[in-house]
Amino acid sequence: MNLWQLIIREIAHRKLNFALALLSMVSAVACLVALLTILCGHDVRTGELLAQREQEVKARGQALKDDMRKITKGLGFNILILPEGQNLADVYADQYAAKTMPEEYVTRLAAQKDLVTVNHLLPSLEQKLVWPERKRTIILTGIRGEVPFVHRNPKKPLLDPVGEGEMVLGYELHTQLDLQPGSQVKFMDREFTIAKCYPQRGSSDDITAWMKLATAQELLDKQGRINAIWALECNCASIDRLAEIREDIAGILPETQVIEIASQATARAKARVTAEKEAKQALSDEQDNRSRLRSQIESVAEIMVPLVVLASSVWVGLLTLGNVRDRRSEIGILRAVGLRSSQILSVFLAKAVLAGVSGALLGILLGLAIGVIWYRADPSISGETGQVGDLLMPWLLTAFAAILAGTPLVAALASWLPALLAAQQDPAEVLCEE
Repeated sequence: MNLWQLIIREIAHRKLNFALALLSMVSAVACLVALLTILCGHDVRTGELLAQREQEVKARGQALKDDMRKITKGLGFNILILPEGQNLADVYADQYAAKTMPEEYVTRLAAQKDLVTVNHLLPSLEQKLVWPERKRTIILTGIRGEVPFVHRNPKKPLLDPVGEGEMVLGYELHTQLDLQPGSQVKFMDREFTIAKCYPQRGSSDDITAWMKLATAQELLDKQGRINAIWALECNCASIDRLAEIREDIAGILPETQVIEIASQATARAKARVTAEKEAKQALSDEQDNRSRLRSQIESVAEIMVPLVVLASSVWVGLLTLGNVRDRRSEIGILRAVGLRSSQILSVFLAKAVLAGVSGALLGILLGLAIGVIWYRADPSISGETGQVGDLLMPWLLTAFAAILAGTPLVAALASWLPALLAAQQDPAEVLCEE
């Protein structure tokens, strides 16, 4: 009888002992493989989710920015360009600039290809005066349509132009003078039609009358002159927005000064920054959540895997030891008929190795099935992305190969001492005892 026949007969004679050892190997390997597969599935799904969330965050962030842009545009112009030498105290006190500058300045700004810090250029001519026919102090503002930048796509204007022969009135003017759209009024001996009446704004706009810029220039005898250029800062990311705007404007119009309407500009900047932060925070929160979940799985694996492997090893060792003690007489007879110690040792070690190989194969299949079931049970997995092949990443296949090679080795080491004890038994002593 050769060695392999002896090993097969040994396994057939002690089926329960071999089955229990095999079961312990399968349990240990299945536990390890299931956790590895779950981790792999988690990584795969994390990549999918983060890619999906990143697209959603980009779309959401863009939508937020668009919403904020629309909201903050309602704040109006927040950059005021005035003639050089204009006393700002007089501007604040009189609600307009007494000095003027050429209307051509706004055309010069709009022609600059490299000017990116401002948008929506609106030239105006403003002056506080008495409406002769109504005996009422007002602020007369002449405006034209916004001047588009030559090298940019046209943007929707913040303020609609006033037509020829039309006038737009602030809240206090049209309510106190009992005027409404369509009313005919006379101003400085000219006939105008009320085109629009603004609601209350709580500012000097409530006592302002708007008309076409050319008409206002003619009435005030300031043809080709303006005293302000209103603009809207682009709110691009920068350390000092106002300093950059002033530097850009000064390089084009050195005979001017730039003022920022702080409350509106600050609100606009904060709105944009908040929208961007919210979009980025959503993605960061998703990444943190997935990282925490993976850490929890790893923590479970760090505790369970060593315990299961240790318990399995001890169990295999105890089964081998029990088998050796139960079969002392048989071992003695085999030694007496000429079987060497190395052959006895090989029988028990080969039995453990076979249990390890079989347990590794079955355990890998069982653990992979458990991991796949967990992966497919994720409610966020879709039919298209939840394929089993998605889990078979290179590092997982390498881990399977290591498990397949390592499990028989662990089983052999666990059986080594009991098998060595069996091989070193003196057949004469064993047979005398019997």
